[in-house]
Amino acid sequence: MVALPQVPAIVPGYVSHARRFPQDHRFRYRTYQWLVDVTDLPEHRPLASFRVSDHLGDPDRSLRENVATFTAAHGVPLAADDRVLMLANARNLGYVFDPLTVFWCFTATGELRCVVFEVHNTYGERHAQLAKPDDHGRFSLAKEFYVSPFFTVDGRYDVTLRLEPDRVAVVVELTQDDRRVFSATFAGRPRPARGGAVVKAALRVPFVTYQVWALIRMHGVWLWFRRLPVIQRRRHVPPEGVR
Repeated sequence: MVALPQVPAIVPGYVSHARRFPQDHRFRYRTYQWLVDVTDLPEHRPLASFRVSDHLGDPDRSLRENVATFTAAHGVPLAADDRVLMLANARNLGYVFDPLTVFWCFTATGELRCVVFEVHNTYGERHAQLAKPDDHGRFSLAKEFYVSPFFTVDGRYDVTLRLEPDRVAVVVELTQDDRRVFSATFAGRPRPARGGAVVKAALRVPFVTYQVWALIRMHGVWLWFRRLPVIQRRRHVPPEGVR
């Protein structure tokens, strides 16, 4: 059984990106995310709210039901007393863009069954994959989804997750043609999501989800001006249970 952070939690921290090929481009910025139990989603409107429709599955069902449907379709049925924790962006002032959502699925005794990795791109598409991390929180996934217009849909993601009372971290590294070409990291320290902590996080990073949207586009334009080749996007058909 592993020790987990108290939820719901605000996770203030930093996101960093490092593009290594064919051009070097790096940035780092302050942000925060939410760590929640999907059966007990908090509401701190207008600063934070959650909608089932922002994530995988049927928007008319609960998020817990949708995660269970997805894991069962991929060979890992959840028991009724299993627990699902989600690291994600909340809606802020009515808007959300959530590049990556991570769902950790635990047994009632605290053993990790699996994780679900849900990725969203700026074209309104989503994709999810199931993984079983090793004892160090590491796993690999094939790249199956168009995210950046400057990378083809091939290669491998090597992922490392940490979910601890004093630290939450997600590290994703993309390898293509035996070359590590890109890495993205989020790391922060979880804090109980009381009213004061929510307001403090929102004041330190105002309009947080708008910031994510703007930074992605700003850096994309910068790479386009540097004449980085754009990869044509094809219509994405999400896996079963994602919609």
